[in-house]
Amino acid sequence: MNLDGANTLTLDDKAIFDEYFKKFPPLNSEFTFTNLFMWRNFYELLYLEFNSHLIIYSNEFLKKRKTPASGNKNAKYFFPPVGPNPTEIIKQIIEETMDVEFHRVPETIINQFDKDYFNAKLEIKDDRDNWDYVYDANEITSLAGNKYRQNRRWLNKFLESYDYEFQTLTEETVEKTKELQLEWCIMRECEEDEGLEQEQEAIYEALDNFRVLGFTGAVICIDGGCAAYTFGEMLNPETLVIHVEKAHMKYHGGYQAINNLFLKNCFPNVKYVNREQDLGVDGLRRAKESYKPIKMNKKSIIYKKV
Repeated sequence: MNLDGANTLTLDDKAIFDEYFKKFPPLNSEFTFTNLFMWRNFYELLYLEFNSHLIIYSNEFLKKRKTPASGNKNAKYFFPPVGPNPTEIIKQIIEETMDVEFHRVPETIINQFDKDYFNAKLEIKDDRDNWDYVYDANEITSLAGNKYRQNRRWLNKFLESYDYEFQTLTEETVEKTKELQLEWCIMRECEEDEGLEQEQEAIYEALDNFRVLGFTGAVICIDGGCAAYTFGEMLNPETLVIHVEKAHMKYHGGYQAINNLFLKNCFPNVKYVNREQDLGVDGLRRAKESYKPIKMNKKSIIYKKV
């Protein structure tokens, strides 16, 4: 495959990506234009269209940010192709170069490979830190039953303790949202954590362009300030993906409140909620597990056997 004609991502490319994702509805949380756009600088993403597939990759990510699973320091980082036959495109790319790894590959694609070919040609590594958590929307909104007792307590504590106002994301509320994100980052000492620093930049990219990107967001305000915020969008016809959710630590139950009010007010009829991955962070893993996912969207890394 000739990668010379690849493009960097800009807002003008949204229609191209949206068309592919509409035609081939994704399960992976990575595959919305919002997510790819807000993280484009971190990954140094490039894309091109090839044989009716959307190819998204980075020349530099495995050199600068992440240890290659294959041990090949020259490997290029590819997302799974988006199109009618991703396994054939993966095979073609892998056959043409040793210097490539495919990351975030879902089981649906791996299961489409001929098993003899896969076992003979490809190495596979589990990518547990990037598995997506998927929930029954009705369950995590109602929080009924004993298994949600703790989440329900935190939610009720917030609702009973504070005189709050729930608002959707607008030009007026986006600045309050950015103020909370900055304060959250100061409290979490983001300057000492490259991952949190990069997340801050990605969030600002999304918020600064929220009208064009077209996602839905909301904030909870108390005494004129922002106590919690979130934003997300439809990943596929049945599933909402939550890109970001933050709450001020001084308001007990803020995370439970923004999650609950966002679903009830903005997406009351959605069937499933994808709350993305935990990245191997213990606190995130505990929080996401506390909402009792009904499914984990498993992902793997694949590359050519040497």
